[in-house]
Amino acid sequence: MNFVDYYKILGINKSATPKEIKSAYRKLARKLHPDLNPNDKDAKKNFQEINEANEVLSDPEKRRKYDQHGADWQHAEEFEKERQYQQQSQNSRGARYSEPSPGGDFSDFFESMFGGSTGAGRGRGVKYRGEDYTAELHLDLIDAYKTHKQTLTVNNKKIRITIPAGVENGQTIKIAGHGGPGTNGGPNGDLFISFSIANHASIKRLGDNLYTTADLDLYTAILGGELTIDTLDGRVKLKVKPETQNGSTVKLKGKGFPVYKDEGRFGDFYVTYAIKIPTSLTDKQRALFTELSQF
Repeated sequence: MNFVDYYKILGINKSATPKEIKSAYRKLARKLHPDLNPNDKDAKKNFQEINEANEVLSDPEKRRKYDQHGADWQHAEEFEKERQYQQQSQNSRGARYSEPSPGGDFSDFFESMFGGSTGAGRGRGVKYRGEDYTAELHLDLIDAYKTHKQTLTVNNKKIRITIPAGVENGQTIKIAGHGGPGTNGGPNGDLFISFSIANHASIKRLGDNLYTTADLDLYTAILGGELTIDTLDGRVKLKVKPETQNGSTVKLKGKGFPVYKDEGRFGDFYVTYAIKIPTSLTDKQRALFTELSQF
């Protein structure tokens, strides 16, 4: 198994604090989000890499196993049990036990320890973790706006999962124990679900912020007034200032997308005005505009 340096992926060192890990991940997530890099064919892959790195390093127990066992960190429990057995066995025979270096690849060590895939060397019946499964789940933007449950069918088995509000397009989450079955009573693998989230017809998401364009009639733009717009959480009335310019933007603080696993926190909602010039004017209206043009 190839070693993946999660610290290098997030641009941090091994002594990084949980706060530094979270900060580095959020910074990269904003920079590498696929929606912000439509012309980069590797954008989705890069985004998945930083999600995987954050998934491991933000969990204290996973991080400990990763720091100690490197590429084979997911097999840490099996390795520890077999290492203890081998130490006891070797010590009872007066032999010296040599442990692989931390952060290295334990795969060859496992094979040399147990004598290959079959045979007398594996007489105790080594427990191996099952294969990890991957799946892609397609959601609408409105689906990702609120925490909800969905039922998936994986290998003819139904799994009911909770999808947290604020999940990102391209993000991967892990459902522990729902991968392939283990060998010799070993634990099941995990299920990794990648999300593909389509933008709303009139609302675009970038990170935790939402963006939309609202048509504004010329009279309201000049004189001011009210405008009702649709958000993902219902309709909202906006007060339009007099002499509003075409292309101007207003921010609705806290009306954006929920921040993933940060309950009660939301991004902002940005509304850009597109002023519509009236057509099919009556003679009287034309005369009034002509009169205004003389000032």
